Amino acid sequence: MSGFNLLHLITKSQPVTLRSCSLPSGARRTKKTWPVNFSQEDLKKRLTPMQYHVTQEQGTESAFTGEFTHHKDEGSYVCVVCGAVLFSSNTKFDSGSGWPSFHDLLKEDSVTLTDDFSYGMHRVETTCSQCGAHLGHLFDDGPKPTGKRYCINSASLGFQPKDAASSSSPASSTSSSAVEGGAAGGSVSEGKTEL
Repeated sequence: MSGFNLLHLITKSQPVTLRSCSLPSGARRTKKTWPVNFSQEDLKKRLTPMQYHVTQEQGTESAFTGEFTHHKDEGSYVCVVCGAVLFSSNTKFDSGSGWPSFHDLLKEDSVTLTDDFSYGMHRVETTCSQCGAHLGHLFDDGPKPTGKRYCINSASLGFQPKDAASSSSPASSTSSSAVEGGAAGGSVSEGKTEL
């Protein structure tokens, strides 16, 4: 089918306004009031510059530089901003991507998914469902049983060791990622689109 006929078919079924052929420059977010809110001043005081850049400005740390990329301890990974529990070490796997990867969430509603059209591609952004902090992206090339790969920035995570899980709250035992520097864009590794 020619381009004209396809366009005619689309516009005949629904009105379309053609303004530009480029994709939106960032994630398509809906306005949402997150259950937990922090002032930007507070976040700048208690987060490292990289943690702030990743969680508040949708940035990305450089591959293989994050604190939790090769982390093997047992426990739970939490949101570095609000302490919400996100992932279990039982679902962490080495994807070879350079970022911590998980094949499942600890709780189904702990992460919010949003279409992201930045950098000329379509990805699915993951954010903390409690505070809206940017975590990374979700891909459909993970291991069984889910087939999912939550590709997450170390800078957006804290860690609660298994031994500490019963004795303290997630927010009080989060680890800080002090990784500095990094690209705020996506990269391609072994044919996989990353953060």
